[in-house]
Amino acid sequence: MTSETEENTRSGRDEEAVSRFVERFASEMTEAGMQRMASRVFAALLADDDGSMTSAELAVALQISPAAVSGAVSYLTQVSMVGRERDPGSRRDRYRLIDEVWFSTFASRDRVLTRWENTLKEGVRILGEDTPAGARIAETVAFFEFLQAELVGMMGRWHEHRKTLDLPNRPV
Repeated sequence: MTSETEENTRSGRDEEAVSRFVERFASEMTEAGMQRMASRVFAALLADDDGSMTSAELAVALQISPAAVSGAVSYLTQVSMVGRERDPGSRRDRYRLIDEVWFSTFASRDRVLTRWENTLKEGVRILGEDTPAGARIAETVAFFEFLQAELVGMMGRWHEHRKTLDLPNRPV
């Protein structure tokens, strides 16, 4: 077994600083509404060079129980931020960030907005556009329609912009 100093020298990283970054970013995501353990697991995967770790590796890195890893991964797979795969020749699962995780996450939000829009349109019909509540809901529908139209254009522009980035080891 290697010492922490040897591991830091070999990887070229200050693992303590990496851990602080993971916890800070996880805290930011938690403050934005994501579950705490899911935030920590996601941040750990994001900071991992190949974006994948086993449950045991996550438990050690984050000093949490395997049950906490399981619950966090369950949530992250449900929201399409993390995928599960099997290590070749092993019975252990490996959890991997979804390719283009942020693009995928925002694209799935687009589907949520569509469902909300449809429900809100029904609310406008039920309440009537001429009522204060109906007018407020109609404005919400208009906002979501605007947001979705902008999001579609923005996602296309992102793909074009991404091609121009000179990022090392960037997946294509």
